Amino acid sequence: MQNKEIQYFKLFRDVCKIINSSLNLIEVLRLITENVVKVLEVKGCAVFLWHKKRNILEVSATHGLSEEYLKKGPIDADKSISETLEGDKVLIYDIGNDPRVQYPKEAKREGIASILSVPIAVKENIIGVLRIYTAQQRDFSDEECEFVAGLADMGGIAIDNARMYDHLKADHEKLISDVHQWFGYGRMP
Repeated sequence: MQNKEIQYFKLFRDVCKIINSSLNLIEVLRLITENVVKVLEVKGCAVFLWHKKRNILEVSATHGLSEEYLKKGPIDADKSISETLEGDKVLIYDIGNDPRVQYPKEAKREGIASILSVPIAVKENIIGVLRIYTAQQRDFSDEECEFVAGLADMGGIAIDNARMYDHLKADHEKLISDVHQWFGYGRMP
């Protein structure tokens, strides 16, 4: 087995361990973005969640991208590599000559040449995207694309777990409050 493949398996295993041991979504997504940059030797990585009512992609975790680039403006889901939200992996080889890039000037200023965009799904529903940014124009191998897609799937599981935990926690706190309130009304002064 080649050294790169071993790194892919190790990172995938590390992400699985974090998901199994933590309900901290920020920690899991941070681990994914940081390690994708390191293992794939790319400029940056970002996880965006899809806010369907406003139809925008909201930054959830990043690594390797400047604050200036991240604050360039709202990311319109219809104008920014929208095929990803239909479930397709999309490679933009040359960001300067592709109309699917919403902010090409800002991307060039950031030093981005290519983008790989992969959907993040939970139970067949697309909830966001994982994007990889390169400093040089780059094709990604099938193995790299599958690796990134697997990490996106793991991110989807982590997001789903965190959301379920938050709902259960809120329900539990409401139940405790209701019980305290109920017993409070039953007491005699």
